[in-house]
Amino acid sequence: MVNTKVTLCGITLDNPVIPASGTFGFGREFAELYDINCLGTFSFKGTTREARFGNPTPRIAECTSGMINAVGLQNPGVEHVIAHELPEMKAYFHKPVMANVSGFSVEDYAYTCARLDGEEQVGWIEVNVSCPNVHGGGMAFGTCPEAAAEVTRAVRAVTHKPILIKLSPNVTDIVSVAKACEEAGADGISLINTMLGMRIDVARRKPVIANRMGGFSGPAIFPVALRMVYQVAHAVRVPVIGMGGVASAENVIEMMLAGATAVEVGAMNLIDPYICRDIVNDLPRVMEKYRISSLSEIIGGCM
Repeated sequence: MVNTKVTLCGITLDNPVIPASGTFGFGREFAELYDINCLGTFSFKGTTREARFGNPTPRIAECTSGMINAVGLQNPGVEHVIAHELPEMKAYFHKPVMANVSGFSVEDYAYTCARLDGEEQVGWIEVNVSCPNVHGGGMAFGTCPEAAAEVTRAVRAVTHKPILIKLSPNVTDIVSVAKACEEAGADGISLINTMLGMRIDVARRKPVIANRMGGFSGPAIFPVALRMVYQVAHAVRVPVIGMGGVASAENVIEMMLAGATAVEVGAMNLIDPYICRDIVNDLPRVMEKYRISSLSEIIGGCM
């Protein structure tokens, strides 16, 4: 019998599989397809202080082995999430959930995290300083160690919950950003968010998406994500959540060997809504194949 349990910032997960924010909504639609309590947890839709409609359409462009999106943090705002989404979630998800938070100023981040601090269902707060799809916020904080640290300190001051800072791959030195966040009080690091990409409609000679550029995700970015997870996990003492192109149970094992304690699955949820369930179900087989008795024992096992 294999052991798939891992511990993330003091909270035990039945397995390390976590649907990534922006690809799983608040879980409701997926709960109609299968029992999502089989998951370790999930990171819910990126939430901001005020409701956002997001970017103009079209927002999606297909790519070889991936996609580009520029949804732009469309969400109902933190007050609606607290009043409606979290209470309704109790009916179909019975584990601590990960709250994903974004903002356009340090004050925005602090306000939203403070509001979510009192919510029983929220186990962790994942602070997104890496969204490439909005102007004047998101990635602007994640490309500079000092700015990322400033957000981290502000959030640390208003919440007792574990905070994980979600980092952008669109930087020269991701390790310096991760270490700055750790020193500022982060309990963990999530990486990577989407890479910055673009497609052009040759017939119209215009960008495919209205925002011109957007977040490139999918299996094509897995090697880059794996490399960055390895670098960060070997440079910080706090746990790391690995993500970026994860599409199989074997990818999960790779991420954990690179140093990830848990693993998020993003774009593949939009291609196959059952992918996370199937990865969870396949993990024991893959563990037995590679003679792994306990997942917690392989974290950072690739030296």
